[in-house]
Amino acid sequence: MFEHVLAALVHGSGYERIATPGCSDRTIRRRLAQWAAAGVGEQVLRAALAGYDQMIGLDLDDLSADGAITKAPCGGEVAGCNPVDRGKQGTKRSVVCDGAGIPLHLISARANDHDSPLLKPTLIGIYDMIGPLTERPCLHLDRAMTQA
Repeated sequence: MFEHVLAALVHGSGYERIATPGCSDRTIRRRLAQWAAAGVGEQVLRAALAGYDQMIGLDLDDLSADGAITKAPCGGEVAGCNPVDRGKQGTKRSVVCDGAGIPLHLISARANDHDSPLLKPTLIGIYDMIGPLTERPCLHLDRAMTQA
């Protein structure tokens, strides 16, 4: 089961494509939902970031943040009208990465939400994941993230 869930998350394949006779696509979806509700993803991310920082080192002096709209065909709590896909359901992901492009924290919002209000909660989430940042990190943003 764990290998199937990892394959779905890493490769982004549809659950139907990675399902096997011993593990159906419905089982993969159900288990992933249970693990998400239990906060397993955040625990795995914390452990992975700590391990990466210890072995290679996170570049926390140079950060970048941006938002991106993705499809949300099944809806969900934060799905909204996608302004660039004929009004279909969509989700906006706001993510902040270290200088090497390693994702540090991600939040979701409705697709039609503007990027700028998502910046503060995205940055606050870094503290929850890895602790305090350096005194004055350089933060790279695009125009949408800087507009009020």
